[in-house]
Amino acid sequence: MTIAYLNGEFIPLEQARISPLDRGFLFGDGIYEVIPSYEGRMVGFTQHMARLATGLAAIEINCELDSMQWQIITQRLISDNRALLGDNIGVYLHVSRGADTRRYHAYPKGVSPTIFGFAFALSEPAKPDRLTHPGASVSLTEDLRWQRCHIKSTALLGNVMHFQQGAQEGNVETILYNQHGEVTEASSSNVFIIKDGKAYTPPLDNQLLPGITRQLVLQCLSLASIDVTEKPVMVDELLSADEVWITSSGKEILPITKVNGQVIADGNVGAIWEQVFTVYSEQKFTL
Repeated sequence: MTIAYLNGEFIPLEQARISPLDRGFLFGDGIYEVIPSYEGRMVGFTQHMARLATGLAAIEINCELDSMQWQIITQRLISDNRALLGDNIGVYLHVSRGADTRRYHAYPKGVSPTIFGFAFALSEPAKPDRLTHPGASVSLTEDLRWQRCHIKSTALLGNVMHFQQGAQEGNVETILYNQHGEVTEASSSNVFIIKDGKAYTPPLDNQLLPGITRQLVLQCLSLASIDVTEKPVMVDELLSADEVWITSSGKEILPITKVNGQVIADGNVGAIWEQVFTVYSEQKFTL
């Protein structure tokens, strides 16, 4: 039985309860983060906290916990669950606006936020070896979500539906593109391509989440002396790339060898992925 955190208490996850009038339950009115850890060491904690604060400010939720208090909560969720979950643990942190006395769309006043966290097991990290990594396949479809994807909202139905398409097609993800044929992101990941030895990724705007792993990968590309440009990536550029990657806290840097049934380049995991993922694996706790 794992230990969770709810509104100041550490309790067995099965005992965690919220009001049915909680706005996170009724409206998806909240912000969340997922922080990976390996052998008790967190990846990107400072960056995750900065994005959490930005998201809460964007939707006007006042959460009084500071970064140090979040760190204490997160580290305890890792340590209290390590015996059961093992050394590779993800921590989900969730702040909703809280429970009102009625269902009403406007933000209520005088309501305390609901603060929740739980731990879950992560897979063993992949090794940065292109000869043994099998690569992965993804679906491709038009992005039909809302226009505020830069906010890490708990209202994820649009993402879930796109992810489900990929799952039904036997793929690990679904890469999305807008009405102009520009790649935005994937349903739960950011996207990079490699062409002629250079890296490209869509620029940050309201169409995609400012991924923490994306941010770390940009730093790793620099450390690996790989030129990287943030610019619109067209679907035909995606399909004709030498390498395609998707990045997220859980996937780290996942090489994609097939998009919508089309093989990328020669169908093998690329050398630049191996180079950059080696740097990432060595540096991820200190970036």
